[in-house]
Order: sequence, then C-alpha cells, then structure tokens
Amino acid sequence: MTDIIKIANCSGFYGDKLSAALEMVEGGPIDVLTGDYLAELTMAILHGQKVQRNTGYVGTFLKQVKQVLKPCIEKNIKIVSNAGGLNPSAMAEAVKEIAKELNLDVKVAYIDGDDLAPRMEELQAEGEAFVNMDTGANLADNNKHLLTANAYLGAWGIKEALDQGADIVICPRVTDAAVVIGPAAWKFNWQRTDYDALAGALAAGHVIECGQQATGGNYAFFQEVPSFDSPGYPIAEIEANGNFTVTKHPGTAGLVSVGTVKAQLLYEISDPAYKNPDVIGHFDTLSIEQVGDDRVYVSGCKGSCPPPSHKVCINTHGGFRNGFEVMITGLDIEAKAKVLTDAFFTNIGGKDQFDEVSIELIRSDKENPRLNEEAFARLRIIVKSANKDLVGRLFSAKFTEIALANIPGFGPMNPIGHGASFLVYWPTLVDSQYITEYVHLDGKVTEVTPTSQLDLEPVNHQVVPAEVPVAPSGETVSIPFGRLFGTRSGDKGGCANIGVWATSEAAYGFLHEFLTVDRLKALMPEAADLEVIRYDLANIHSLNFFIKGILGEGVASSVRTDPQAKSMGEYLRAKTIEVPALLAENLA
Repeated sequence: MTDIIKIANCSGFYGDKLSAALEMVEGGPIDVLTGDYLAELTMAILHGQKVQRNTGYVGTFLKQVKQVLKPCIEKNIKIVSNAGGLNPSAMAEAVKEIAKELNLDVKVAYIDGDDLAPRMEELQAEGEAFVNMDTGANLADNNKHLLTANAYLGAWGIKEALDQGADIVICPRVTDAAVVIGPAAWKFNWQRTDYDALAGALAAGHVIECGQQATGGNYAFFQEVPSFDSPGYPIAEIEANGNFTVTKHPGTAGLVSVGTVKAQLLYEISDPAYKNPDVIGHFDTLSIEQVGDDRVYVSGCKGSCPPPSHKVCINTHGGFRNGFEVMITGLDIEAKAKVLTDAFFTNIGGKDQFDEVSIELIRSDKENPRLNEEAFARLRIIVKSANKDLVGRLFSAKFTEIALANIPGFGPMNPIGHGASFLVYWPTLVDSQYITEYVHLDGKVTEVTPTSQLDLEPVNHQVVPAEVPVAPSGETVSIPFGRLFGTRSGDKGGCANIGVWATSEAAYGFLHEFLTVDRLKALMPEAADLEVIRYDLANIHSLNFFIKGILGEGVASSVRTDPQAKSMGEYLRAKTIEVPALLAENLA
C-alpha cells in the first residue's frame, strides 16, 4: 500500500471501447479498475433486457472481465463497476462462472438495495410524493406505467465489500463517482465524517467517470489535442487527504490539461455544491494546476455532510411517437413549410388528436447557393400519443399520400417509421431513511446505513467566493465567443447545463460581467422563456448555466435534434460578440 491509490476508468457509457479494460490493466500500474455504464436512459434499456432475456445487466462488461480477470488477480487490481444495472446478483453469478472457467479463485461481491419499484406504493403511503425535480409534479398525478425506480446509492457499500476482501464489486445504480469514492475510502480507511477527503474523491470520480472526455474527447479547444488516435483513458491518483492527480498511461494519445479537466468538472452539474449520498463537494473551492505533461493536480475541495435524501431515477412508459423530416429547397422556405404542414395535418385529421405535436423548421439554406446542398432546409414534424394506432401505419400512409401533391422539391430525408414507444425520465428524491445498502459476499449479507441516517454532528462548509478579476475596458472588436471561452454542455433530465470557462484571468473578468442570464437568453433565443440559473465558480474562472426544461421530459422523450444537449455549448461558442480589443490581441 503506497501513499496514493491509482483508480483507472475504462468506460464512460454502455457501448464504450471494449478493449479499454485490457489496455488500462496492461498499460501501466493501477490499483483499481472502474467503469461507468449507467446513464438514466441505460436503466430503461436494461429493463427491456431483463423482461425479455432475464438479464438486465451490461453484457459487454462480462467480455471485458474475461479479458482482464487473470491479470487483475495476478497484479492485485480490484475491479469496481456499476455494470450490474438492474440485476447485480445475476451478473455476480456470471462473473463467478467466468472465474471458474479460468480456474481462478476470485471473491465476487455484489450490492443491492437501490431498486424501489416493488416498494413504490408502500413509500407513497408513507408520504413520499416523488416530486419531479424538473417540473414539481407529484408522481401520483402521473398516469404513465412505471418501469424502473432506482435510488442512487453511495460509496460505503463498496468500501464494506473491499474491507471484506472482495476482488470484484458489482454495483447496481450507484452514483457515478461512488465507484471511485468507495475504493479511496477503503484504501485510506476514511470515516463517514472525513468530508474534505470524500469531497476530493467525489471530484475525482466526477472527472474520470466519462472516460475519454477527461483526456481530450469532446474538448472545446480540440486543436490543442496532439492526436485523437485512440486517446488514453483517465487515471485518478488519489491521496489520503482527497487531493488527486488526473493522468493517463504513457504513450497513449489524447491530452490531460487544466482545460480538459476543467471541462469535465463542469459537465452535467448544476449547483457547484455537488450532492452525493456520502458528501456534498464544493467545486467552487478547489484548485486545478498543470504539474507535468498530461498531469493535472486538483486540490482543496471542501466537503459538507450529505443531504438527507437520495436521488431516484424513475423511468415510465410515455406512449408512442412518430415523425418525419422533409427537405425543403430554394425560395420561399417558410411558405413551403406552412403549405406542407397544413396539408399533412388536414390529411390526417388535425393536430388536436395527438397528445403532443412538435414542428421545427431548421434553416441551413443560403442565399444564392453555390451547391444544391446549400439550398436545403429541413421541416421536422414529430407527434406523440398514448394511442399507438394514431402514430402507426396510418400516420406513415397519410404522409406518403401527399408526396406528389404538395410543394415543389418535396424530398423525405429519412425513412418514416410505424410508431415506436418512448420513455419518460422522472428525476426525484426519496428520504434516505428508506434506503439501506446490502453487501453480498460469500453467502453473508451486510447492511450499510446511509451517512445522513447516522447520529452525526452536521458539518456545512461555508464557501468564501474567490475574487473576480476586474473586467478590461476600452475599444472593442467582434470575435466568436469560442475564441476566448471554452464550453461543455450536457443533459440533466429534462434540463441542460452549459459550463463556460475563460482562458485567462482578464477574460474571466469580462465573462463574469458580460454573460448574465439575460445575455445568455439573448444569445440563445430557445432559452428565452425558460428558467435559467447562473452559478459562479471564480476559483476556476468559470460559470455554469442550468437551463430548466429545455429537453422536455428527458433524453428518451425529447424531440430536440440534440436530445442530450451535447452540441449546446459549441452552439454558444459560435456566437459573435463584442470584446475589449486587449483580450483579442494574442488570438490567432
């Protein structure tokens, strides 16, 4: 046992690079191999698999286990993963079978206690309303069929399993950072009240949980990345006090810089007081510095006691949807779109029969186009209904019928479907008194109680905001926003966040003053009528904007072209703004 623990991530989502696990094990020394596979949408996908095939776990993880189990046992590398999904016990058995095939003596633990679906009526009777965090609606007023309901468990069950000697810990729906916090707490024997250390590990887990996004992937200043030819996956070298270094294996492509780490720290957060069942990490207190090639040191993250509730991911069946995109070309784009839209809905019997109708005219056409493709716009129509027949074959047929009887240049852009079901994500909270984690190892079951339910003295760190540099003044020039500022955006249920960071202190002084909520709404008209909250992280020269309701009812049901808000930050960076000329002097 050394004075650090090296925790490596080999997966940022279900479908990530299959060979990454073996690459992390063979690429250099590590102590723990982790992987994050569970987005909110993934839980619903796994539900379908569990119903159809009695699995409900991430099958590709088993392929990775077959590749790395022997070298992990030989090198004493622990494996901690949330690939157990909705059926961690079945996955644990599958891992044991792999160990048996390889003639390896492996201690496999699994954790459960996250599944609230069988208890929903009981919990509602106890007074849990399961209020939607995005809309404020009560679950009892929702008439959709419930598919999954899983609490985000914390890290102490993982620590308990490792304390008992587990080589592999199979987790269900735990928080993304828990698979990093748990091993760090095990390594250093942290106690429940070591909030600053836990907050540091929380930040480390948040940075590395999306894999290559911390090593140059999806990075705003992508020209800084030397090569995208198989970037390395991130490693967090965590110290006993919770400070950590983000790095990657030598010889791998990609980049670990202050910028790549800052971008990932801002990804998919709202309040910089980042909540977890084990600790609240105050991301507006930490420091980030480059300490070597592909080595970034993060220190000083302060922690408070955890909140009294656990977040819950609920998925319900939302109904059925269908839609189409039509290419509209040349002159009078808006008039053509109206003629086509009116004709289609007249042909099918009107809009009112549907539960929801979305009509978008997406303009990419240019005046005096040089190429045919520069004359195109897209008309996008999507409808939803609880009645599958309304959005099924009849819908498709009624669209096809008008193909020769409408606008000039009519051209469908994608095959029209026959009506598919969709899911509605319902983010909510449950009182932590109803949550118990269960650790299963060698026939023994150990109960783990959430920290907030222990009789501990509350600790709430009071954040002192960092000083904001004075904004430069003088004559201005017009430049794209993204020449001075990086962004990273993503989905948070039906909401989205855009993290923005400045490339210098002076640029942050300008950003802090310039990019108000009203200014953001002016730059992004689609957010004009929505509630937008701005959070300041002056410690890392950043702002974070939380845009409520812009994704509707979540990724699975959103009708936006970009339902996960991945492009929203780059859209903002493309806007032209006026900045003091001093800030633009050294730009290429």
